[in-house]
Amino acid sequence: METRFLVDPGGLRDLTDALTCRYDPTVGEDALRRLSDLLTVRVPGRRDDRGRTVPELVGERRYRDAVRQLWPQLIACAYDEPAPAEGFGDAGGPFEPLSRRRVLPRYFSDRGELLGILRGPVDTMFGGAAADAGKPTWCEKTPFNLLCMEFLWELVPEATIVHIKRHPLSVLASHLAQPWAPPTVDGVLAYLKPVYHRRLTWKSTFDLAGRRYIEVRAEDLAADWAGQRRALFERLDVDDFATPSAFQSHRLTNRDDQLDDDTREFVEEALGEIIPAMGYG
Repeated sequence: METRFLVDPGGLRDLTDALTCRYDPTVGEDALRRLSDLLTVRVPGRRDDRGRTVPELVGERRYRDAVRQLWPQLIACAYDEPAPAEGFGDAGGPFEPLSRRRVLPRYFSDRGELLGILRGPVDTMFGGAAADAGKPTWCEKTPFNLLCMEFLWELVPEATIVHIKRHPLSVLASHLAQPWAPPTVDGVLAYLKPVYHRRLTWKSTFDLAGRRYIEVRAEDLAADWAGQRRALFERLDVDDFATPSAFQSHRLTNRDDQLDDDTREFVEEALGEIIPAMGYG
């Protein structure tokens, strides 16, 4: 499931910088406020395509306890600030707030200390859910994890990151069918090209030697799921088993026919070197 709170705006990645290298009391308080909104409102209120929420997936009590235990470790103190009058507030309206709650965040000169604290709820939620299911490990699949791998390895140093890539033309066709993406080819190109460029630039400059990183094509998985699955699981140090779902070729290409020949040629030209750089001819 895409749990979203590790790398999304307002999540753990933003908070880590706000309480370390970007710290000042205002930046830190803003980051804590956004994380609070993310973990207490947005994440519990969002359902995946199977109708589940993150608390339902990991256990509601476990989720609630993990979030509650986080705040005392991140906050130096909290206090009430007199609220300034707004409009004709000085007329003494009965609902005029007299104060607003303020939070002073802790400053962490040791980034590792903060990461250890943030690792706590991750272990509690995901590790606990895996243990309940009798599984030795867990997987989290927020798409833009791909652009935040350095932070994810900071947070979970032993993690293996699996990049399952797909032909960029199929990716574009898929985005055209999504309600959250731009509805036109030009719009989707404007959305995707910076993502591809960031990804390829990062890969060309970051030293992946010694990192637990696996890159595999979705088309190869679909062509021979049983065989490719065994090879992938072996690289992950996970015992092979027959999964309830599988990669299927027709599901990877089911929207390709919505691009006519002229559109395909236009997209291929617009993507330029991105397609071969991603490993496709």
